[in-house]
Amino acid sequence: MSTMTISEARARFSDVADRARIDKEPVYLTKHDRPIVAIIDADQLNRLLELAEDIADIEAARQARAEMTAGEVAIPWEEAKQDLGLA
Repeated sequence: MSTMTISEARARFSDVADRARIDKEPVYLTKHDRPIVAIIDADQLNRLLELAEDIADIEAARQARAEMTAGEVAIPWEEAKQDLGLA
């Protein structure tokens, strides 16, 4: 894990961005010895966002499945088609 102060990063921003891009590791910027932001490669960020969306979709599907099986009676297909005007 790479860390540096915001002041150091300001003076060497191009180097910091290159390090994050080339090493594929975030560079954490600190203030008063506490990490407050991270510089991360854009491709890695996009991949993380895609994975987060996938996880959210999986969780939503899991919840929907749980609601469907939580004691509710399934509607027969023929009845559902009539209700939707498909029959």
